[in-house]
Amino acid sequence: MKVILSPNPYRDKGLKAVREAGKILAEEGIAWSICLPFQPEFGYEIPEEIRLRDIRREAQSADLLICFGGDGTILHSAKLAAEFQIPILGVNMGSVGFMAELEHGELKLLRRLKDRDYTCEKRMLMDVRVLRDRRVVLQDTALNDATVTRGGIGRVIELSVYGDRSKIMEFTGDGVIVSTPTGSTAYSMAAGGPIVEPTAENLIITPICAHALQAKSFVVAPERVIAVRTSRQSRKTAYLSTDGGRAFRLNSGDIVEMRNSGRHIELVRLTGRNFYDIVNQKLGKS
Repeated sequence: MKVILSPNPYRDKGLKAVREAGKILAEEGIAWSICLPFQPEFGYEIPEEIRLRDIRREAQSADLLICFGGDGTILHSAKLAAEFQIPILGVNMGSVGFMAELEHGELKLLRRLKDRDYTCEKRMLMDVRVLRDRRVVLQDTALNDATVTRGGIGRVIELSVYGDRSKIMEFTGDGVIVSTPTGSTAYSMAAGGPIVEPTAENLIITPICAHALQAKSFVVAPERVIAVRTSRQSRKTAYLSTDGGRAFRLNSGDIVEMRNSGRHIELVRLTGRNFYDIVNQKLGKS
């Protein structure tokens, strides 16, 4: 077995957790390499004894990707994992961490990897594209969500939301979130959306601070194509963000389409905790 250890260098200070995990894996005869999920800002110093490798090159022959950080680190790695079909095991170094399987204090459970004593849980991905005058000007993939939000402070935007060209809702407000079941416990939940089991295949539509009584959350079937249209008459700025990434400025009349991609990533499960255990633990209900 070959494992990639991919730490968020701002979460795992001094890469201490990664080095601890590497020691455990080496004791079990498991080959590993350290690859950063992104390039840290200028001035960040990697410990001299750490040898970093290129993550795309290592991914070509890897059996498992272990991410050290919060959910954002896993989101950042999801596209790579989907491209090379590598399961992800998350180690939570952040605060909430719904997708991470292990806490820092549970690294000894990595010994189970030697005998492949774990299961994999499939999570759907969502394809996102922006149409401008019938031309595709942006394409992306999301594990969590795609969000269309207003630009200026104190301004609202006018949006129309369609499912397979049938209008679902039209409202003025701060924006709308279209999420996967995995993303239902993220921004969508904070905006009042439902919690959906992460292995489901649905899409969830959640308005943000809508100025309309009929604008409610919808859970739609996996085969639906969701389209969010910005008003052609409005001069107010709207932005699209996929999985909390860099915002893309939308023009008036742009259409943002979201659909089930048919592809998945796999999250490794080692602890035996189920989704409801995690929700109760993370949201403080237990």
